[in-house]
Amino acid sequence: MPVGKDALLIALAAAGLISLTNQVLQLLLRWRRGNPLFVLQPWDDGSCRAIADGLEGLIGDTPLVRIRSLSEQTGCEILAKAEMLNIGGSVKDRVALEVVREAMAEGCLKPGGLITEGTAGSTGVSLAVVAAGRGCRCRISMPDDAAAEKAELLRALGADVRRVRPVSITHPEHFVNVARREALAEPGSALFANQFENLANFRAHLRTGCEIWRQTRGRLHAFVSGAGTGGTIAGVSSYLKSQDPRIKVGDVRATVLIVVMLVDPPGSSLFNKVKRGVLYAREEAEGKRLRNPFDTITEGIGINRITANFSLAKVDDAFKGSDREAVEMAAYLLHNDGLFVGSSAAMNCVGAVKAARALGKGHTIVTVLCDGGQRHLSKFHNPEYLAQQGLVPQHTGRDLSFVE
Repeated sequence: MPVGKDALLIALAAAGLISLTNQVLQLLLRWRRGNPLFVLQPWDDGSCRAIADGLEGLIGDTPLVRIRSLSEQTGCEILAKAEMLNIGGSVKDRVALEVVREAMAEGCLKPGGLITEGTAGSTGVSLAVVAAGRGCRCRISMPDDAAAEKAELLRALGADVRRVRPVSITHPEHFVNVARREALAEPGSALFANQFENLANFRAHLRTGCEIWRQTRGRLHAFVSGAGTGGTIAGVSSYLKSQDPRIKVGDVRATVLIVVMLVDPPGSSLFNKVKRGVLYAREEAEGKRLRNPFDTITEGIGINRITANFSLAKVDDAFKGSDREAVEMAAYLLHNDGLFVGSSAAMNCVGAVKAARALGKGHTIVTVLCDGGQRHLSKFHNPEYLAQQGLVPQHTGRDLSFVE
């Protein structure tokens, strides 16, 4: 004799096999009516990306998050690509994947081959992750004054780490030159990633721009980012500006539909390049040069030359950002939004606030959260180090008065 659904539910509950909480009752009611218990919300194209296809499926398509505190305080919609959610933990995963993918497609790199790069930042981690996924070896050269935890992480990921003394880029023992030389020592089986000049970097971020356009449905007014290699701002700006013929460089308020803005840290020359057409930073004046040309607490952005990638950027305006503003912004985002971000991500958010003030209320501004704060514990998020630099966060409350 068939048993009805109501009788079955009563029997299961009486036997203690189910607990009739309100949530369970709602699910059981859906089942009784013959409706599916769980529904996946499809993307705009109708697909449900519930399963990622291997390593590559875990890179890109990051969420665009609305930063509530900044949006409420500026009267603009401040949105950010959460790039720390890539499998390697940063925006550099996109670059590493594209560099390796193109090299393999062109036959310049094969499984078992060597990938080299000179970097003290996240690019090394991303290359190590992608190399492991593609069955390649990875060797990273880095200055020996870089944070010890970075070298330890690289080794844990299977990379060979070469630590060399900090010298000028013109010196043959500079870590970038060491990486280039080591790739040349294995002709036909090694790849020098060359993130600053390799245009695979730029091409990787055409996809980032496409994602932003799709996620906002084309309804944005500005994109703000710092620049190190220049790949992010070049790729994103090129894609966004290609989507509407009305977009053009000129007066922000009058003629630009989507304006692209650079935020530049202390010691970098790109601000003056955008504003005045000349590569110059005050810190580069005679007698004032820092240990590194862009020696700032903000890592990953700022440079004193035009890279092949940055040369493709379509930038309309620029702002200067300070170490103080970046440190305060990182503390602000943690306390008000629960977002634990790295130094370049914090600087990007400083730029987003400055863009909001320049454009006025009611605009939508997109930026990039390049990575999380976990890789910045020895300096940017280290209270003792910040105290030595006179940069301990002091601002309290939800206002943004610390942004100049």
